[in-house]
Amino acid sequence: MSKKKSQPFYPPPALPRTGVESHAHLNSRQYNLDREDVIARAAAAGVAQIIQVFLSPEAWRTGKVLFDHHPHIYFILGIHPTEAQQFTDDMAEQIGQAVAADSRIRAIGEIGLDFYWKDCPPEIQKEAFAKQLSLARRLSLPVVVHCRDAEADTFAILESQGFAGYPLLWHCFGGNSAMAERIINNGWHLSVPGPVTFPANTELRDAVARIPADRLLVETDCPYLSPMPLRGKRNEPANLGYTIAAMAEARGTTPAELWTTCGNNARRFFGIEGVGEE
Repeated sequence: MSKKKSQPFYPPPALPRTGVESHAHLNSRQYNLDREDVIARAAAAGVAQIIQVFLSPEAWRTGKVLFDHHPHIYFILGIHPTEAQQFTDDMAEQIGQAVAADSRIRAIGEIGLDFYWKDCPPEIQKEAFAKQLSLARRLSLPVVVHCRDAEADTFAILESQGFAGYPLLWHCFGGNSAMAERIINNGWHLSVPGPVTFPANTELRDAVARIPADRLLVETDCPYLSPMPLRGKRNEPANLGYTIAAMAEARGTTPAELWTTCGNNARRFFGIEGVGEE
C-alpha cells in the first residue's frame, strides 16, 4: 500500500485585531442564515476591517443595508468581467453616483478579464475593463483587478493605459514569482487567498516569500477558496488565520507580525484610518 502524501497543516493562530479581510462577498445568499454570526466570528478571529465587494450598482443599492450597523465594513463596486455585457455608459454614471453618495466605497472593482469562464466574449470584457479603468481614474479611486487565464491581456491593457504607479490591487493572486515581480515593478499590490495553503501550490508560496512586505494583502474571496483544512467548504473571513499562517511560514516570520503588516497595507491602500473597534 502506498503512503498517503502528507499535507501541510497550518492551525489558525491567535491573532490581534489588526487584520483586514481585503475581499469578501458577504452579500452572497450563502450567508443569509448566519451573516451576523459570520461578521462576529471575523472580529473574534482578529479581523478589524472587511472589504465587501458589490458587483453592480443594483447589488450595492440592495445590499449595503446589510452592513448599516457595521461601520468597519467598507465597499468596492464594479462590474465583474464575466458580466461585462451589463456595462454601459448609464451604468458608469450609476457607479459614479454611488461613489458620491457613499463614502464607504473605497475602490472600483473587481474589474478585469476572465477567459476561464465563457460567459462573455473577450473583446466585450476588454472594452468594459478599459472604460472602468478610466472611470476609476476620473473618480480618483484605487482599482481592484480580477484576472483569470488572461494575464497577458490584463497587463497589456493596464500598461498601455498608463496605470503603472496607479493604486491597484491584484486580487486573488495565484501566480509565480515572475508574475509577482511584474506586478510589483508596476507599483501595484497583491492579495493572497486561501489556496496558498494547498500542498501543490509551492510556486505561489515561493512568490509570497519574495513579495515586498509593504505590497502584500490577504483575502478570502469568500464564500469561495477556503484554505486547508477547510477546502471545499464555505469560506468566511474568520478562516484568514489559516492563510496568514501559511504565508508567514513561507516568509519566515510570525503570523501575528504578517497579519498586522497586511492589515496596515490594506488600510493604507483603501484609505482607512487606524485599526479601530466596531
